[in-house]
Amino acid sequence: MRTTQISLRSGLAVAAVALPLALAAPSAVAATGITVTASGSTVTVTTTACPGGGKGSLMSNGNASFASGRQVQLTGTTASWQNVSPGTHTVAVICTDGSAAGSQTVTVGAATTPTVSSTTTPARGVRGGIGGAVEDYGTTTLVAGGALVAVAMAGGAWFVRRRTIRVRGRF
Repeated sequence: MRTTQISLRSGLAVAAVALPLALAAPSAVAATGITVTASGSTVTVTTTACPGGGKGSLMSNGNASFASGRQVQLTGTTASWQNVSPGTHTVAVICTDGSAAGSQTVTVGAATTPTVSSTTTPARGVRGGIGGAVEDYGTTTLVAGGALVAVAMAGGAWFVRRRTIRVRGRF
């Protein structure tokens, strides 16, 4: 019974904290009516918000307005841009009736080319050993480590001894 009450109170406390946070958090669903994808140096936008057509504009960091971007007419529900330079770009779509379908940011990566590298043989071979055999620790470090182990063992024995005395009834 007591465990149930504690669990119930804990659950209510968690719910009381989580509810305002969940209501204040922004929605994870994008409010725009467009989908933007980047494949290599090609950027494609798809929208269903413009049944009568429209224009898409690809704006890089220096372009702040729709008119200054690379504009493309929508073909059906899609538009695409070829040979887009690497970086972060914003894609915006405006329908022919003047309404904005939305805008999204897309990152275009640099074209990757495979690199050829040669494998060289190590000059002195592989460094093997048993754990710390690579470094000489010296007498002081070994004595300090041994002392720490001895103190830990003495503390463990003292704890076990005190526990045994309490069980027997001798304080």
